Amino acid sequence: MGITIGAIADDFTGATDLASTLAREGMSVVQVIGVPDAATETHGAEAVVVALKSRTAPKAEAVGEAIAATDWLLPQGAGQILFKYCSTFDSTDEGNIGPVADALLEHLGEGFAVICPAFPDNGRTVSNGELFVGDVPLAESSMKDHPLTPMRDSNLIRLMERQSRHRAGLISLDDVRSGLETIGARVEALRAEGRRYGVVDAVTNADLRAIGAANGSHRFITGGSGISLGLPAYHRATGALGEAVPLEMPSVTGRALVLSGSCSEATRAQVARACSVWPSRKVDISHAAEGDGEAEALVAWALGQPANAPVLIYGSSDPAEVARTQAALGRVRAGEVMERTLATVARALLAEGFTRIVVAGGETSGAVVTALGVKALRIGPQIAPGVPWTETLGTAPAALALKSGNFGGETFFEDALGMLP
Repeated sequence: MGITIGAIADDFTGATDLASTLAREGMSVVQVIGVPDAATETHGAEAVVVALKSRTAPKAEAVGEAIAATDWLLPQGAGQILFKYCSTFDSTDEGNIGPVADALLEHLGEGFAVICPAFPDNGRTVSNGELFVGDVPLAESSMKDHPLTPMRDSNLIRLMERQSRHRAGLISLDDVRSGLETIGARVEALRAEGRRYGVVDAVTNADLRAIGAANGSHRFITGGSGISLGLPAYHRATGALGEAVPLEMPSVTGRALVLSGSCSEATRAQVARACSVWPSRKVDISHAAEGDGEAEALVAWALGQPANAPVLIYGSSDPAEVARTQAALGRVRAGEVMERTLATVARALLAEGFTRIVVAGGETSGAVVTALGVKALRIGPQIAPGVPWTETLGTAPAALALKSGNFGGETFFEDALGMLP
């Protein structure tokens, strides 16, 4: 039997977020890194999540990789393609959510897709088409100052229509809570109006399960990880899935390393907490940009720390410092330097026995996983909503926790490493 759900995620932490959601709903899930090829194995999984590093890539590159991933997933048996983006809809007016969704709609020959980034477990909800982060609209949250994808509008219909070639409409909370037939009727009404997308309200997991059940037969779906909550139950009811599969903790032993490149408010609090309890060192990005051995110095420092304590290496900074760095180096180069430095450190320290690694930040996670040569991950138990432990498949054994910058509580790093045997 082939895979049932084939998913494409626009960054690595988003991929593990989605994979974790599907796994906790009883599916056997494998996450593969980058566009798969003929040698890529599915390891008998019922769902495969393709992790791309395309959220901030050039538009044509993001579209091309999404189509290539889809063309690999379909022959593996995927009857449903899910395009996963962040629960804060991270993008710009130029893309990449709209262009990728448009391209996949056309490529799959579909006429309509839902849009639902809601993730109530992490405070992301959609009401009247507006995306909220906790109690505030997206545009009033810390995402307004994101260094790569600043979000200055909370209305998902406007956001999507600025990126897409097509029109979008609303599937309201009243529609969702009126039942599957009402959701289906609203979809057909939007299609009749010539709208290709439906922004769906959701404020609870029950709403998301209803949306999943109503859209389980759709060949193409878009959203955050929450959109998948109702899909396994739908497919299990049709006989496409077997019994639920239990989650297993990674069995990897070795030293512990935390790498943080995220500058989100949540991650900065986590870094501050970890600095108070563990050996820690901040990346000197000016030295790293000059190529004067900053990565090598960080590796040497980490190797000199007590073996019984986790080690934290971070580049996380507040918005003012980020602005100064970007002014000096340029926005793109500043990000590239940080990612390259932390990825180099990760590769060197893995070879020295640091095999339990926590990474904070989507772009940082992508750089680290790529540098480590990871091709596939088995999904383990959840650490915090949206963040599971994973274990490498087919490469050097390592336990990896890839955390979106905004996810997790203040003690996340301690909580994560404390779970391992």
